Amino acid sequence: MRKNNKKKKKTHVPLRMNILFFVVFALFSVLILRLGYVQIVHGEDAKRELDRTEDVTVRTTVPRGLIYDRNFNPVVENEAERAIIYTAPKSPNQKETLETAEKLAEIIDQNTDKITQRDKVDFWILKNPEKAKAKLTEKEWEKYQGKDSEAYKLQRERITDEDLASLTEEDLEVLAVYREFISGYALDPQYVKNKNVTLDEMAIVSENLSDLPGVDTTTDWERTYPYGDTLRSILGNVNQGLPAEKLDYYLSKGYSRNDRVGKSYLELQYEDVLRGQKEKIKNVTKSGNILETEIVHEGERGKDLILTVDMELQQIVDKIIEEEIIKTKRKAGTGLLDRAFVTLMDPHTGEILAMSGKQYTYDEEEGKYTFKDFAAGNFTTAYVPGSAVKGATVLTGFMTGVNKPGDHLLDEPLYFKGTTRPKSSWFGRGGFMDEQQALARSSNVYMFRTAMKIGGLNNFTQGGYLSIDKDKAFTDMRYYFSQFGLGTMTGIDLPGEMSGYKGDYKNDQAGKALDFAIGQYDTFTPLQLAQYVSTIANGGYRMQPHIVKEIRNPGDGKGNLGPIAQEIQPKALNRIDASDYEIGKIQSGFWKVFHQSNATGTAFEKFDAAGKTGTAETFDQGQSVWNLSLVAYAPYENPEIAMAVLVPSAYLNKNNYSNSINSDIGTRVLKAYFDLKAERANIGNKNNEEK
Repeated sequence: MRKNNKKKKKTHVPLRMNILFFVVFALFSVLILRLGYVQIVHGEDAKRELDRTEDVTVRTTVPRGLIYDRNFNPVVENEAERAIIYTAPKSPNQKETLETAEKLAEIIDQNTDKITQRDKVDFWILKNPEKAKAKLTEKEWEKYQGKDSEAYKLQRERITDEDLASLTEEDLEVLAVYREFISGYALDPQYVKNKNVTLDEMAIVSENLSDLPGVDTTTDWERTYPYGDTLRSILGNVNQGLPAEKLDYYLSKGYSRNDRVGKSYLELQYEDVLRGQKEKIKNVTKSGNILETEIVHEGERGKDLILTVDMELQQIVDKIIEEEIIKTKRKAGTGLLDRAFVTLMDPHTGEILAMSGKQYTYDEEEGKYTFKDFAAGNFTTAYVPGSAVKGATVLTGFMTGVNKPGDHLLDEPLYFKGTTRPKSSWFGRGGFMDEQQALARSSNVYMFRTAMKIGGLNNFTQGGYLSIDKDKAFTDMRYYFSQFGLGTMTGIDLPGEMSGYKGDYKNDQAGKALDFAIGQYDTFTPLQLAQYVSTIANGGYRMQPHIVKEIRNPGDGKGNLGPIAQEIQPKALNRIDASDYEIGKIQSGFWKVFHQSNATGTAFEKFDAAGKTGTAETFDQGQSVWNLSLVAYAPYENPEIAMAVLVPSAYLNKNNYSNSINSDIGTRVLKAYFDLKAERANIGNKNNEEK
């Protein structure tokens, strides 16, 4: 029985082995048949798939357009800079990207200032995968299975300062390179280093490109400013990389994340003009890696801007402001004086000939007080100007019909019931005055009476109530002031303009309407004052101010300007509701301001000019101060320049002291303008004689 059992067991084992061998044989047969089928039937298709390449077109940046002044002197230029770029493959491999970053970091010095705490945490996890994994328990890994982002977030939270301290200086340089590698899109060139790239770095990188996949050398462009700080606050700045708040907007317009884009003022306002046409490059890729590149379309740098500004005149005005501020600050009672503004404008075209603003401020880096360009303050800051706006008040009286040219109003102190002090002119009592004498002598009472009439109070009795329709007085005066550009946007071709501050008259006393009439309630910008006096100078047309005169196509690269693409034409925004005769009366009054013996602007009598000075009591840092202003135009008969000067906090009210910094600046600026004009005319005549 036992022998039979053994015999049966021996015959059973070979049977199972035979079955196993048969199954293995069958599987191998199927595999061989499948491989043969693929090789014979689909071999060519598979080979083509392996050899398949893709053409991907990308756009690369070009230099921005240049900026010139009205005499074609370069104001903003481009300076070529060496640069190292990285183009990520279509299917990036994190390990390979890191290896390339490590190789490049050994060759170049990379600034680590941009590295954030988040960058360090992510890099530590990348460099220490096992330690990073140990930051979570096995149960936590099971809990977050399929939720990689949540697990990664928990990992990041558990990275300690001690962990990050293990990153060496070499690690941080690698990180600085790596973060630039991964900050762009696939197949989109990304600047790794475009500042202070040395010739040695450029040469070594170029020699090792075969070991640095995706890395290349190129040329970048940096903005330079031949006139230094002059007009810098208006020229604006350029960002490297798209601003987060406008990312979607710029991406929709074909920008890349790493592109330069105008950040402020002129660079921002004319971004579409200055950016240029990008160069189109075709990347030939295989398996996601770039094999070669080919230029499809040559790019074209941005168009050039020709400004209305005369940079030589601008520099002269800047210097005048600085000298007058220093001179005035040396006198007593001028502690809060720290800025002054001048706008020069062609009253017939709206062209800004100069826009100067200087602020005397403490520079932390230099450890001393210095002047900073604040030209933008001409349209971004507003102040009460005082009597300079009285021309608008007189014309408002005409346009509302409460006064007419030649009417004489009695200038005497006005006593109102419920007040302790009368409202009067600076000279006390002036008798009956028409509009021209009211301007020449700067009568407050003429303006008060005009405002009272606009508010419905035609016959005032001394000691009576100031019973006026406050709403009507303010509504009408603000409406007609806006026709001159006062209290409204001037329309200048620059962003950031402010319209000024309008006082809350509804919660103020009726007497504030009288203060408004003498320029001591609402605030106006220096540019608004320039537009206002230009409107009077040119016969009633409010011209839109502009700082760009022409847009030109790129030049030939040899210093020659390109043809005009667009010429900015003068634009009248409106004409004031006054007759030529009424405007002529104001012009005549402004002439007398500068030329009548008992007038307020006799410092200008040597010029063929007209205008109005202004003084306004206000507050600065809790102290009572006086703002000084000036509006003027010249020559009187055929104006070619309109000027606004505004000096906030020129002197303190508590000190029995005043200064004339507004007139001092104004007279010097007018002289400089006409001297420069004569000098250029003489040079032109000499050149013609030589020819």
